[in-house]
Amino acid sequence: MLKISRRLVALLLVGASALASAKDPQPSAIVVGGGLAGLTAAFELQQRGWNVTLLEAKPSVGGRASLAATEWIGSAKLQPQLNHYLQGFQLQTVPAPGYVRQIGYLVDGQYFSVDDLAKAQPTTAESIKRYEKSLDDLASSIEDPLNPLATHTLIKLDGITVANWLDKLNLTPTARALVDQRIRSRLDEPSRLSLLHLAQQARVYRGLWEDERRVARLPGGSPVLAQAFVKRLKVVKTNARVSSISQDAKGVTVKVGATGYHADYAVLAVPLPALGKISLTPALLPLQQKALADINYGWRDQMLLKFKKPVWGKARLTGEIFSDKGLGMLWVEPALKGGANLLINLSGDNARLLNAFGDRQMVDQVLIRFDQRYPGAREQFTGFELRRFGKDGLAGGAYVAYGPGEISRYWRIWEKPLGRVLFAGEHTEVLYPGTLEGALRSGQRAAEQASLLAAGKPLEAPKAKLAESKPAEQKGGFFSRLFN
Repeated sequence: MLKISRRLVALLLVGASALASAKDPQPSAIVVGGGLAGLTAAFELQQRGWNVTLLEAKPSVGGRASLAATEWIGSAKLQPQLNHYLQGFQLQTVPAPGYVRQIGYLVDGQYFSVDDLAKAQPTTAESIKRYEKSLDDLASSIEDPLNPLATHTLIKLDGITVANWLDKLNLTPTARALVDQRIRSRLDEPSRLSLLHLAQQARVYRGLWEDERRVARLPGGSPVLAQAFVKRLKVVKTNARVSSISQDAKGVTVKVGATGYHADYAVLAVPLPALGKISLTPALLPLQQKALADINYGWRDQMLLKFKKPVWGKARLTGEIFSDKGLGMLWVEPALKGGANLLINLSGDNARLLNAFGDRQMVDQVLIRFDQRYPGAREQFTGFELRRFGKDGLAGGAYVAYGPGEISRYWRIWEKPLGRVLFAGEHTEVLYPGTLEGALRSGQRAAEQASLLAAGKPLEAPKAKLAESKPAEQKGGFFSRLFN
């Protein structure tokens, strides 16, 4: 009799559990975009018990992955979420050598560390320090980097190009060339960039040592992290280009060709140019539609040049190196079968000018310039690989880089969901855009928002999560000089 009672109890419990499951099914989501933002959103939702399908238009995931065989990793203070996932997935990093932790300069083909430049070209070094001090003054005036439009003075900064501001600093020609290259490599061409955007980004990183940007390297680069996410996701579909997303009170329908995917929510984790090619019902808000055409993307092309031997000799072309001749950032890459590889980032207008060239023509143009600095380079050249983000119709560039007036018009417009559609991607991250850290954070935010919406809870406004930095200071006299 006791056994029968236990069996009845067990059957009743199973029945109750089934009823509960019928009343409260697992929520579901479709994530569009297999870059690190989309992978993070999918992973975090799946960890919360969601049924997730990730759709990627291209043959493989990873988004705008670099050609680099290794990825420079910042400190846990600088990139906490990136380090969190590396540790969680047990991805081993290698400590970065000391000489790559500080920036370097290539002047007339000769490498200089910051200290070397101060000794060899004190006037140039003084001009660069004056630029850094002026930028720090701008950054210190922004109390909250999540609200860079807090004062009328800061709003005025958004209408000024970085190039116009640099003109007022009267830097030496060599210093100006190096500063221009530094800015275009990290953001975009100074003439296309909002001064407020530069200042806001300087505020985010204010108080952090330069060498915290590169404390380690990840062998295999960001694709290794992307694959670590993929291994943990249940449903990933590549070559699945989304044409439309419609939604109603019950859920969303995502179309890939004639195939329709249905879920409770959708996360759009694609660059703005790709977003503009997806039909949404209901449509984006008018301001968002205008932003698709307006928001500036930094232009970066990346080439891996292969040589029989290191034609640059003992020059330290590894790390973040800025050239006065517009060659972009350079660093040496491991060569698997002998020889020597050099990775070059072309950015800003230097990359745009080469847009009309074919791949081999573009490489030849760079080789001509490189051979002028290091004679014999063309003879030792054996091949190349390219990433041309600017020519990619689904990317439109390397990352968002706000132009003049764009922060005033479009600040934080992608953080609010459009009904059941949420947005992720480095362009939606206002503190760390254009970085691995920013992509990861945006995916986390989208997953958190979806979870709150599914639970019927109000969305919380994101708060600044910055590393400990210098306190903000008011510089009224500085702005008086800036605005005459």
